[in-house]
Amino acid sequence: MAHDPNAAPVPDRSHDRVGDRYARELERHLDWLDSFTSTALGVLSAASGIYTYLGVRTLLDDPGLWTTFAALAYSIAVSVGIFVFWSYMLRLLPAVRSAASRVGLLLTMALGSVAIVAMSSWLNAAALAGTAAVETHMAATVQTYQTSLERAHANAVAGQALSRDVARVRQSFADLSEQEAGGTLSGFSGRGAVFRVLTQKGAELQALEDQLLAAEAPIEETFAQGNTILSRMRGTSVEPGPLEDRTVRFSEDAVQLAGLITQLRQLNPAPLVGRAAQDLADAVVLPELDGSTEATRAGQSSTITSVLSLVEQRATTLAQAATEVMSLPQVDEALYTPMSAADAVIAYAGNFVPAWAGAIAIDLLPAVLVFIIMVVQAAIRSGRGEGHSDERMTVGELRAALAASDLLRQIDAAPPAAADTSRREG
Repeated sequence: MAHDPNAAPVPDRSHDRVGDRYARELERHLDWLDSFTSTALGVLSAASGIYTYLGVRTLLDDPGLWTTFAALAYSIAVSVGIFVFWSYMLRLLPAVRSAASRVGLLLTMALGSVAIVAMSSWLNAAALAGTAAVETHMAATVQTYQTSLERAHANAVAGQALSRDVARVRQSFADLSEQEAGGTLSGFSGRGAVFRVLTQKGAELQALEDQLLAAEAPIEETFAQGNTILSRMRGTSVEPGPLEDRTVRFSEDAVQLAGLITQLRQLNPAPLVGRAAQDLADAVVLPELDGSTEATRAGQSSTITSVLSLVEQRATTLAQAATEVMSLPQVDEALYTPMSAADAVIAYAGNFVPAWAGAIAIDLLPAVLVFIIMVVQAAIRSGRGEGHSDERMTVGELRAALAASDLLRQIDAAPPAAADTSRREG
């Protein structure tokens, strides 16, 4: 047979047939997957609802019937909302073709995901890691209280250590009084006016030293009691048992420990030393000069003036030492605030990244299915061509089409008169 050079070229349909077979294969896979996708989505929604219920119960203190009903209603609403939302996304987002529609639905999906995290995921995290988060809060509180207790004890010990400075100053006055008694200070031996001034200040310093030494035992006793409570609080934070009972006992110990820290701050004798140093220089009772001659009394007056100058110097030294102690870093206010499991999970979110990841994943996993279906639908359209319309028919539609085809063939094969009669009857 001769080839006509003017004839139109016959289009190659092999590529279209391959693309159509590829598209039909993907459609068969989607049909099979669609048979259980809704069930899987329902299971994920129900699981999220269960953990949401457990998370809500941690926020509600009343164990009554209405509380249970409220938590159950909220969890059911969350499950239904998650199921409906992702069902919409699974059906509609892969089906739209225009860029504007896709962008709009993607923004809607992002907004819905944020809403799901806000109403469900954080409660799921509370159910997964709530107890551990509260225990972490207890451990952090114990660390804070330990720091405060140790700092209060260190400040109190530093204040009590001022007793050595006081003893040194007292000893200097005692030595001077002995010198005065021997006549080597003012030049006149005996226990006259100068001696009495020196012994007066020595007695004041001795009383202050006794007070500082007496503070040592209460400081150490209070510190030991605080360490005992800290040890008990550490045990409470990790021991097994109902969390609510442990939280109550932990709170009681925290209140007691806060009182001991305050007591240690009050036992710090540094302010006492500062006030005593001020009184040492200001409160001086001058005795009457008892010299037998004018020269003796003049010597006593001159020596007393020197002694008072020395007293002022020693008082300044003690006041500076007390100021240095009081300028040490002060104790931070330690206060234990009980937290619910949900609040603790948020406050210590960085410590529970796996729990947060699992809580969010169980709610947002269907987003991965949405993107998978979008990719597959795009592949199907690419295989068939964008202009191809879906001609798949159900079994019922195929039967109806065959019945209509048989009826048309019968009408075409009938005589004209019978056909007219058939049309009128129709």
